[in-house]
Amino acid sequence: MSDLPMVELRKVFGQKLQENVGMANYTTARVGGPVSAMVSINDLDELTRAARTLWDLDVPFTVMGSGSNILVCDAGLEQVILHNRAHNLRIDTKSGQPSILAESGAILGTVARQSALRGLSGMEWAAPVPGTVGGAVYGNAGAHGSDMASSLKMATILHAEKGIEEWPVEKFDYQYRSSILKREKMSVVILSATLNATWSTREEAWERITTFQAHRKSTQPPGASMGSMFKNPSGDYAGRLIEEAGLKGRRIGRAMISPIHANFIINLEGATAEDIWQLMKIAQDTVREKFGIELEPEIELIGNFING
Repeated sequence: MSDLPMVELRKVFGQKLQENVGMANYTTARVGGPVSAMVSINDLDELTRAARTLWDLDVPFTVMGSGSNILVCDAGLEQVILHNRAHNLRIDTKSGQPSILAESGAILGTVARQSALRGLSGMEWAAPVPGTVGGAVYGNAGAHGSDMASSLKMATILHAEKGIEEWPVEKFDYQYRSSILKREKMSVVILSATLNATWSTREEAWERITTFQAHRKSTQPPGASMGSMFKNPSGDYAGRLIEEAGLKGRRIGRAMISPIHANFIINLEGATAEDIWQLMKIAQDTVREKFGIELEPEIELIGNFING
């Protein structure tokens, strides 16, 4: 029985409200228990109204895009998931300085490809990265020597108390795979982002995208996963440390540390979040014992995990 005000939520959201939704169907790792309620969001007005309503009702919620880089516990979540599909793009090639305006539910790969097709450079690094613009702004996603900290010009933020604000990139206080939003668990919703771009040619930008995608395919494992599990320690690589610790191929249940890239944990169909969490703990404990290095998760744990 949910402790959420379901009667009120049904009145507010009507048929858009789905109840008792299995999160395994919405995460890239294909694991996660049921969430009390989910609302599909199709545009920024819907996202703004939904967030404000839930704040007013004091109902906990999470905005979710593609479901990458998160591990949802098997017991499920007593909250509302706002499934963000606000994905419009506006690419400005008329001004002297081109730019890309992307709504937070836009897929990073789509942003990269659409800007490249217009002869713009700057987002090619994001082409093979799973996830959405909102998640990338929140977590400072990056690859191939670049990241959101270097790509973002400004973002539009909905704050629980202050309303809608325009944040320049400096306000996010970006660190490696981290922002002030992520570190302080701030009550905000990312609505959109304006991204830097420079003039290139379609051929040059597309060649970079093709190169990055080929590199990802040759170095990262296929199958259901969350992406990279741990942040790279300064001057080293989490995958190298886990491999040197002898953990490639280690399994618990139906979860396995990838034999291809040790910083990935693969769902071999039927894994649980607990299986993955236990493998993460083994990796952290073993690397700490062997090398004296503390691996910090890059993914975000959602829900209750033992010692999580």
